[in-house]
Amino acid sequence: MKAVVIHAAKDLRVEERQEEALEPGQVAIAIEAGGICGSDLHYYNHGGFGAIRIREPMILGHEVAGTIKAVGEGVSRLAAGDRVAISPSRPCGSCEYCLKGQQNHCLNMRFYGSAMPMPHIQGAFRQRLVAEEWQCHKVAEGISINEAALAEPFAVTLHAVARAGSLLGKRVLVSGCGPIGALAIIAARAHGAREIIASDVMDAVLKKALSIGADRAINVADDPQALDAYSTNKGYFDVQFEASGNESAVRSGLGVLKPRSTLVQLGLGGDIAIPQNILVAKEIEMKGTFRFHEEFGLSVDLINARRVDLKPLLTGVFPLDDAVAAFEAAGDRSRNMKVQLAF
Repeated sequence: MKAVVIHAAKDLRVEERQEEALEPGQVAIAIEAGGICGSDLHYYNHGGFGAIRIREPMILGHEVAGTIKAVGEGVSRLAAGDRVAISPSRPCGSCEYCLKGQQNHCLNMRFYGSAMPMPHIQGAFRQRLVAEEWQCHKVAEGISINEAALAEPFAVTLHAVARAGSLLGKRVLVSGCGPIGALAIIAARAHGAREIIASDVMDAVLKKALSIGADRAINVADDPQALDAYSTNKGYFDVQFEASGNESAVRSGLGVLKPRSTLVQLGLGGDIAIPQNILVAKEIEMKGTFRFHEEFGLSVDLINARRVDLKPLLTGVFPLDDAVAAFEAAGDRSRNMKVQLAF
């Protein structure tokens, strides 16, 4: 089978790899669609992120969907021919965090396409993938395989919403409107947000934010003071989803959040300085959010029931053999939101 393998920064190859053997409780899937994630781009452009570096060739990818071709002994819920979205979250189920229901913090996590451990966890950008039955969620008739492959990044934002608490009737600021920020807008609206304001530094992504449900879009590069109007009376927003990883976005958010509001940090960046006096004086809760687990099933259910429409986020599909061109396109925020590979 063919697979998309990263060897070092800017060294991405489509290579032949051996298919895995099918074991009891597992299914063999023909992967059909795979979305390029921000972490995939970090591996491609920089050879890793933070202290995490590629130390051996690794198959990339974790946003995938496809059709089951064979099932192993003991599989009863799925059959050959079923279309499925595959959760890349594979916790051990027995460490202290798994036993507390915090599977996203599993000490022995095997998340597809991760260079954190050594040997690396090989990813899902391959023509055939063997997965556990419980990882796979059926895709409803009429839902495209490309929509199904968006279940993983949407699950990330559903976990962020869970971290924020109830959004019913809340005013929400989303800073950074790339794929995760855009999906946060959709997730917030689905969970009852009263008003959603989006901010970014690029008009193209802000236009997309308006089309998928934001009430107002603010280009903070063109108008750095535009958010100031929301700072009167100690702030306006109940929740901020910060998806840029940019220090200025965090600081601006703290200025316009109400007392006892919540800032949920989605975007990854480096070390930043924050005004502690504002955090303390307004009693703002600042929360991290990391991956997901049970939210993946909810993500697929919402897509299947057409409670959300993620299709507008898909801006490009490239054949597997054009993987390098696909990664280059995915890195161009002025033109693309979510780029997928067709396997």
